[in-house]
Amino acid sequence: MEGKSEMVENVVLAEASAWLARLQGPSRTPAAEAAFKAWLSADPSHARAFARVTDTWDIIPGAAMLAATPRHRARRPVPMALAAGVALLAVAAVFWQLMLRDPVYRTAVGEQQTFTLPDGTRIALNTDSKLVVSYGRSERHVRLDRGEALFEVAKQPARPFIVQAGDERVRAVGTKFVVRRDPDRFAVALLEGKVEVTARPSGGSDRPAEATLLLPGDRMTVRAGTHSQLDRPRTEAVTAWQRGEVMFDNATLADAVAELNRYGAISVRLVDPELKALRVSGVFSTRDPKEFAQAVAQLHRLKMDDSGNNIVLKR
Repeated sequence: MEGKSEMVENVVLAEASAWLARLQGPSRTPAAEAAFKAWLSADPSHARAFARVTDTWDIIPGAAMLAATPRHRARRPVPMALAAGVALLAVAAVFWQLMLRDPVYRTAVGEQQTFTLPDGTRIALNTDSKLVVSYGRSERHVRLDRGEALFEVAKQPARPFIVQAGDERVRAVGTKFVVRRDPDRFAVALLEGKVEVTARPSGGSDRPAEATLLLPGDRMTVRAGTHSQLDRPRTEAVTAWQRGEVMFDNATLADAVAELNRYGAISVRLVDPELKALRVSGVFSTRDPKEFAQAVAQLHRLKMDDSGNNIVLKR
């Protein structure tokens, strides 16, 4: 069931749609234009809603033409008028469905994308990520379905910014942080400001979700079936992906390989399970897994088989 704020937002979108259809059609008069300007200036949300419906109108072929049918054609036989009405309703239904759909942003493997939301919040998406944006009047809500995103949140104290990643929830007002969601792990690293992270207790407990306040430099990690962990990683390591890099500080080779394989079609494989526990440190390009494999092979005296799309490390 939708909340009051969502209902109000939908009403404003409906009004904006009605105004757009009226201004595109034969009922556009000086009086109608004056009334529209008054409605537009009555509330900032009206201008935002009208801009949104205008963008959607542009991508529906024939919508404006149907709405702008001349008056003198209204005397056509009833069946034709009825057919035109049905066609217009069909276009309106498609239009309204597109209007109410939450914007979705996604990146392919190896791709990164940065975009700005209507409130000025900037979001950078890392490789193979998906984000759904759902803004309301009292709350700004986004859902991270997978991957990693850096948020630079515009300050609006009365309208908190919420990031939902599975069972975990990050609440911010104006701040900068990174959220990552993997199949078996959730992590949030705070770069500036403050955020409150609400995480479900481990072990399927019936206890209420636990809220943790992070300070700049803190990172909270929650793995499936375990308690949350706090650490303070280097900021340049958290944001290395924005520079096309990965940074490892005594990481296991298994973790390092898994991290690097997120970024490209060429994957590194470990044939011998014993190799997974080897340690690796350094800064490597996400665009050159071969460079990484060569460095690891030299460090641990391993053999490297390069078959094009797969690089195999073995004893």
